[in-house]
Amino acid sequence: MRGFDPSRLKALRERFGLSRPELARVAGIGHATLYQWETGATSPQVDLLKRVADALGAAISDIVIVPEAERLPGDWRVLAGLLQPQLGKLAEVSTTTVAQVERGQAALTDDNARKLSAALGVSESVYRAAYERARNRPAGTPA
Repeated sequence: MRGFDPSRLKALRERFGLSRPELARVAGIGHATLYQWETGATSPQVDLLKRVADALGAAISDIVIVPEAERLPGDWRVLAGLLQPQLGKLAEVSTTTVAQVERGQAALTDDNARKLSAALGVSESVYRAAYERARNRPAGTPA
């Protein structure tokens, strides 16, 4: 996950005075999973990270840091705590379309720009700029 900062997650947990097993229990995830995230061994799944952030009363943006000027469409989705199918359902577009737009592999139609940006709570111009960054990223750079 782009921008995921394991040290921020650990600091938030510690600020709330919770042990890993206790936070894992409250968030409904495995404590070994939380340990792997905090040590940087694995990257979280967005839906599970959202549970942890919610349990801490925090936003995903407190844990995942991607400057706005560098955000890609997938970053906006992650910051909203959504999986691709969830965003597709909210925006009433297919999961395939969400995935292709996020990778810059499909054209961003006016209709999809309107629907996706509205579902994410960002302006169309911000979402279009993120799409252009994904579309024009160097070869081999993940979206």
